[in-house]
Amino acid sequence: MVGGPAAADAVARARRLPDLRVGLHLVLVDGFPTLPCAEIPGLVRRDGRFDPNMGRAGIRFFALPGVRRQLAMEIRAQFEAFHATGLLLDHVNAHKHMHLHPTVARAIIEIGRDYRMAAVRVPFEPVEPLRSAFPDERHSAPLYRPWIEWLRRRLKRAGLFVNDHLFGLAWTGGMVEARLLRLLPHLPRGVSEIYFHPATVQSAALSATMPGYRHEEELAALLSPAAKSLVGNLGIRLGGYSDFATRAVTK
Repeated sequence: MVGGPAAADAVARARRLPDLRVGLHLVLVDGFPTLPCAEIPGLVRRDGRFDPNMGRAGIRFFALPGVRRQLAMEIRAQFEAFHATGLLLDHVNAHKHMHLHPTVARAIIEIGRDYRMAAVRVPFEPVEPLRSAFPDERHSAPLYRPWIEWLRRRLKRAGLFVNDHLFGLAWTGGMVEARLLRLLPHLPRGVSEIYFHPATVQSAALSATMPGYRHEEELAALLSPAAKSLVGNLGIRLGGYSDFATRAVTK
């Protein structure tokens, strides 16, 4: 989140970890913009934040030409801010998966070409592995599944690399070690992303924006020796989007 209050600290940490794969998490709802509010009045409220209502924002993105122009300006500004860090752009996605919106997806594809964007996350979490790993829980396909498949096709037509699966949606904020260990043996073939919201400590800001998230437990899952051992035993290859995109191209 290039407009986030901790962006500079995150960039400094990433520069000290050259093997870390860093993506651009575009924020277009429920957050702060990169451009001055005066330049994008159709996107922000009086408090200077984007609209937290995704449905209302999505309608405005689609229906209002002036808002679409401002949306493109803000997306470009966020790409430009990431470019200015000097970090390799591993992949792109959007806060609350707003890139499922056709208008947003189109703008990302068109603008991303200017910044050597090569990969975009597709938020597809298949239910079959979840049912196999957690037979005691109920899992069903999301109602927005057609939009997911549309996004996948559009990205592939644009020559972009996409993941096959994404895990963490069913337990957003609760991808703890026990769940990770049960999930890993059931990962399907292909490229899967497992996402977390780790933090070393809870804070008032985190609690306000992500109530109920188990940040410290998710960090522990990422650092789990048992998970690392299981990944090795299962022969799972680790990497960022750019690692697998490169392999796909070379094949």
